[in-house]
Amino acid sequence: MENNMGSPEGQVLPSLTTSADSNQILGFNDGVIKQDNFQFMINGNNVRSPNNVSHENTVPESVSISMPRPPLDTKRVAFKDDPKTIRNDDPDTISGTRDIEFGSQPIVMGCTTDEIGAEKSPDRFVLPVKNPMRTDELKDNRYNSFKTWSGRLERELSTLRGKSLPRDGSEINPPRNLEGESLPADRYFDALEGPELETLKPSEEIMLPEDKKWPFLLRYPISSFGICLGVSSQAIMWKSLASTASTHFLHISLRVNYTLWCISILLFAVVASTYLLKVIFYFEAVRREYYHPIRVNFFFAPWIALLFLAIGVPEHVTTKLPHSLWYVLMTPIFCLELKIYGQWMSGGQRRLSKVANPSNHLSVVGNFVGALLGASMGLKEGPIFFFAVGLAHYTVLFVTLYQRLPTNETLPKELHPVFFLFVAAPSVASMAWSKINGSFDYGSRIAYFIALFLYFSLAVRVNFFRGFKFSLAWWAYTFPMTGAAIATIRYSSEVSNIVTKALSLTLSTAATVTVIGLLITTIIHAFVLRDLFPNDIGIAISDQKPKMQHKWYHRNTCGSAKDIEHIIKSTNKVNKLVEAPVLSPGLGAKPFAVRVL
Repeated sequence: MENNMGSPEGQVLPSLTTSADSNQILGFNDGVIKQDNFQFMINGNNVRSPNNVSHENTVPESVSISMPRPPLDTKRVAFKDDPKTIRNDDPDTISGTRDIEFGSQPIVMGCTTDEIGAEKSPDRFVLPVKNPMRTDELKDNRYNSFKTWSGRLERELSTLRGKSLPRDGSEINPPRNLEGESLPADRYFDALEGPELETLKPSEEIMLPEDKKWPFLLRYPISSFGICLGVSSQAIMWKSLASTASTHFLHISLRVNYTLWCISILLFAVVASTYLLKVIFYFEAVRREYYHPIRVNFFFAPWIALLFLAIGVPEHVTTKLPHSLWYVLMTPIFCLELKIYGQWMSGGQRRLSKVANPSNHLSVVGNFVGALLGASMGLKEGPIFFFAVGLAHYTVLFVTLYQRLPTNETLPKELHPVFFLFVAAPSVASMAWSKINGSFDYGSRIAYFIALFLYFSLAVRVNFFRGFKFSLAWWAYTFPMTGAAIATIRYSSEVSNIVTKALSLTLSTAATVTVIGLLITTIIHAFVLRDLFPNDIGIAISDQKPKMQHKWYHRNTCGSAKDIEHIIKSTNKVNKLVEAPVLSPGLGAKPFAVRVL
């Protein structure tokens, strides 16, 4: 008869526990157990050194063996799965007993014994990790904090399938719940520096990994709509060149306007759909961009680009746009202005003297572009209203930026192109007022001459706009340069002479060459070099000031020799880690790491 274990009755199964004193282990008193003289006496038999044992059909796995407590005159040997530190005031230590622990340790594949400072050995046993797991299964879930549902949907689906979240370490860096949490303006100023608030201060830490590239949508900024502003404004310029009497000598066809208008629509569709995906999947990141004191100005850019597309529509597509289109496009601009202008006036951390930056012109120029489109449609009161609002706030913004208060920081070289935004507002304002008044009168000419002087004052400073790396900020050149060229074409129709015609041709050529050059450069950096969208540090700051934290290395992460040495020293400086195989009956050689206390 056989028992329920499948062995004949009366047959004694080998014991899983045994004991060994110091006399049964050769080389025990040497301080370091070497692999070439490490032997056991099990059941009265001398077990040979593991160097003489064949390792065929051996399975490298962790084994936990508990041994009974030996007498006080012997040294204790313990095999444990998780080694613990034995205090010096232990009664056994005081009585003269020396404790030795044999514990399985996670030694990384490919890292040799020499790297951790142990003695060289002819045979190398790679110690396995308990509960081995593929590295690619360790997911960094910090990105989930910026997702729309912050990982909540995935957790609910796991619960419905009857599965719980892993608790054995397969989920590292669990996501934080950021829903309903908006950062105050002073937190951005505390954590970030620079005029655009995009550089992390040395004392701060971000919520996302700094040493790896983030998902594309997290790196895709709202400032990408600046590309649409530059290309769509070109469609308006070429439409003016083809339809203005003073430039008929160029013999430009309206097909150029139609081609550029189609390209602008396609480009806007790509940029807008990509950012819409970011809104859908990473809404928390979009919300942080909206609360950013500087980045919020770029939320005007999509609506300004749509206004440009409406102004530059080809004549054979439509000659009369519905009035409802103007109200639809100006409603979001009006709502954004209520928020921005109210904060400028009410004070606090978002007051104008604190957040003044050339990118603030985007929040003003939308008024003049909307007034230009409304006047072109035949509207009267609405365009005048937005023109008046834009003029009042442009005057305040111009003075604030021009005097550069001590609270404002100097722009770095990488952001010098945004100075051209000074030219955008007066250029569009001159054309808007000429449409409202019906002629390019003195008011329009005053605004145009201001824009022209600012354009020349920036153009002559060649060294001011060179010597820095390409970025999306370079697109700040295009829209103001094109706006100045369109205003010059409109002025040449009123004052037609060789000077105004030559100036119109010069400014139009400069704007076109700039847009073409930037478009080619952008494509190269986006698809060839792939460095157009770096990690967006401005949205990843923590909601609290950092505290002193110790960085621990993960168990399953393979690092350099210095990292492993740091782990060993931080665990216990007086411990010595050596490698030794353990022989278990029926299982073969099992590699273990031995810590001698």
